[in-house]
Amino acid sequence: MSDNTSGRFFEYLNWLFNPFHGLKTTEVYDLIGTTSLTGNALYLNLGYWRDVDTIDEASEALALLVAKRGGMGPGDTVLDCGYGFGDQDILWARSMKPEKIIGLNITHSQVERARMNVADAGLGKSIDLREGSATEMPIDSESVDLVVSVESAFHYRTREDFFREAFRVLRPGGKLVTADILPTENSDNLFRRIEQWISWSLVAGKFNIPQENCYLIPSYDNKLSKAGFVNTDIKSIRDDVYPPLHEYLARDRTFVGKLHPLAKMLAQSTFSRSADSVYAGLDYILSYSEKP
Repeated sequence: MSDNTSGRFFEYLNWLFNPFHGLKTTEVYDLIGTTSLTGNALYLNLGYWRDVDTIDEASEALALLVAKRGGMGPGDTVLDCGYGFGDQDILWARSMKPEKIIGLNITHSQVERARMNVADAGLGKSIDLREGSATEMPIDSESVDLVVSVESAFHYRTREDFFREAFRVLRPGGKLVTADILPTENSDNLFRRIEQWISWSLVAGKFNIPQENCYLIPSYDNKLSKAGFVNTDIKSIRDDVYPPLHEYLARDRTFVGKLHPLAKMLAQSTFSRSADSVYAGLDYILSYSEKP
């Protein structure tokens, strides 16, 4: 094992098992690399599990849910913030057929791999994947019809800055759609509240969710309104995300089999607990809003 490989291995274990060890967003995804839950692509989302049976189907279903909620279609210029490895953009280009998809992502390793995936798919003319920030968009004002963010807005410093930038780049009548993770409302039961706190704190610490982004649906709605958006609609879809994902991973060992033995032990310990406990502090929303 080279010094670089050894260092990466121990950094991975430290991040995985040390509750006090966090990383920057780019470092998290560099460390994870191409370790994806899916088998046939490199989706990094948790999936939308209504009427599907596998993680690949659920990941595509979530991407399509976001696209359809935003009315994505021919003639549209779409801005995808946090595009991962580009699988969702390829899916949208083929199924929704927008005129142009522009992507922004700050993780260089993902940008490189995503561009390769797009080139291999023969979609380089319609998909333009860039390295750039969703909170300081290198995009002209009023040049985009739809802004989407699939499981990435919780990372942004801050989500409010993202809302303001999305509003700026959207044309009048343009739409913003996010699939996003929020904390759940505190329970009246003390033990349940502790369980919620542990659940949220572990996820927020490991995946670099800033404290500024820790708020509930009413605040989310309010911050969209302050950015200028109207006709906001925010729905929790957590019951179609966390429980079925947990059940799937508990019975299908394909993903667990990819992990290092120590990480595998942690995963098996997690799956032995109920989804209600593991995800106690996590809400999952689908948010829609419009620019007047």
